[in-house]
Amino acid sequence: MSKIILEMRNITKEFPGVKALENVNLKVKEGEIHALCGENGAGKSTLMKVLSGVYPHGSYTGDILFKDSVCEFKNIKQSEELGIVIIHQELALIPELSIAENIFLGNEIASKGVINWNITTMKTRELLQKVGLTESPNTKVDDIGVGKQQLVEIAKALSKEVKLLILDEPTASLNEDDSENLLNLLLEFKKQGMSAIIISHKLNEIERVADSITILRDGQTIETLDVKKDNVTEDRIIKGMVGRDLTNRYPERTPKIGETFFEVKNWNVYHPLHSDRKVIDDVTISIRKGEIVGIAGLMGAGRTELAMSIFGKSYGKKITGQVFKDGAEVEFNDVTSAINQGMAYVSEDRKGNGLILMDDIRQNITLASLDKISKQSILDKNKEIMVAEEYKKKLRIKTPSIYQKAGNLSGGNQQKIVLSKWIFSEPDILILDEPTRGIDVGAKYEIYSIINDLAMAGKGILMISSELPELLGMCDRIYVMNEGSITGEVTKEEANQEKLMTYMTKSKVRR
Repeated sequence: MSKIILEMRNITKEFPGVKALENVNLKVKEGEIHALCGENGAGKSTLMKVLSGVYPHGSYTGDILFKDSVCEFKNIKQSEELGIVIIHQELALIPELSIAENIFLGNEIASKGVINWNITTMKTRELLQKVGLTESPNTKVDDIGVGKQQLVEIAKALSKEVKLLILDEPTASLNEDDSENLLNLLLEFKKQGMSAIIISHKLNEIERVADSITILRDGQTIETLDVKKDNVTEDRIIKGMVGRDLTNRYPERTPKIGETFFEVKNWNVYHPLHSDRKVIDDVTISIRKGEIVGIAGLMGAGRTELAMSIFGKSYGKKITGQVFKDGAEVEFNDVTSAINQGMAYVSEDRKGNGLILMDDIRQNITLASLDKISKQSILDKNKEIMVAEEYKKKLRIKTPSIYQKAGNLSGGNQQKIVLSKWIFSEPDILILDEPTRGIDVGAKYEIYSIINDLAMAGKGILMISSELPELLGMCDRIYVMNEGSITGEVTKEEANQEKLMTYMTKSKVRR
């Protein structure tokens, strides 16, 4: 029987007005990959922050035992000294520094205050080799993709002689190939005897790599499953997470599609810094009233760049082409004009671009439509409260109060706030860029229902997603992009993953 490397006993953690964890128990064996599953807000990340010392001893109750010794971590440095290293969902790399500088930041190889760059470079090369990267240690982190940045984070963990690696949503921002590489690396580390805890909403990945799964719900431990012995399936995990069977991942909808009312024709966009690099090449798309139109493509295909350039030219230079709404040509020269003419854009980065995390829910919901709650440039606070309470109820945002800071909520509830903000602006066209990234299956279903309601109300939806099953389950029609161009267009009836992948890897369709 495998030895227990980590045991967390009766962990309870409270925030003002919220009990985030209540008597949570977790056991991790040496050399296993242990998955932590649960809906957004179930307490997964909070539990890992307790373990790693982000929430110091004394701010919670309960015991942590690592290698049979009681631990009372006051900070991350103390947990890292024992070999417990956490990689958060938001990567903690500094883009302007080199790979080597990032890996040894705060852990510099130095003598008398002088860094030994020769040894630093040599050790960086060794670490990069372990994670399968061939980049130079002197390469700036800003010059490599998100998938490679995730591997740099793992190399950084290895530099600290990691014994228990914690990964919080490690593949949330990765494409399928990068996700596959990372999971294979985890399995390789497991062969070498490393223990790992992985938090992920991608249940197919959990099913593939995990040996054990602990499920949390509403801050409590529900059960721990042995993947092989208990014959674990995705449906079994979902039942534990949400407390019921979720027979359909996508809510049923009978489309009521009207006439074409929004078109983008011959759209060209150049890179904002490299003016000779064409990012979007002669793209033409259309949306009908009540239609959910998807955009599929691999990372770097130009999907987000297309969306942002249409939304008030918030990305790119030398933009050419035409936009038509209700048959008339319109100009969206800035974000304000786009909003005023009935367009909304839910960013893929809800924390960076979608919300002001330090502001409360009330302020975030009304932020894009202050004119609706103002008179002669003076905010009507009572009206603002009424609007926030209405959307809190309508979108079932789980929070003690509309005065709760947005940054304190789970990812699913943050996404509902972003959607509330844009629904309140009463758009005709809503662009959704990765609307369910990093969100659990239960919250996804609620967001899908909101999207369907908007379509049934006659709105036009443009939905970008890296998850092909999501596009297939939600969209009436799907455009496929590669290298900044449209390479295919398929209806719901003819669409399947194989066909989409074929278009995602082919060259531009020449007209």
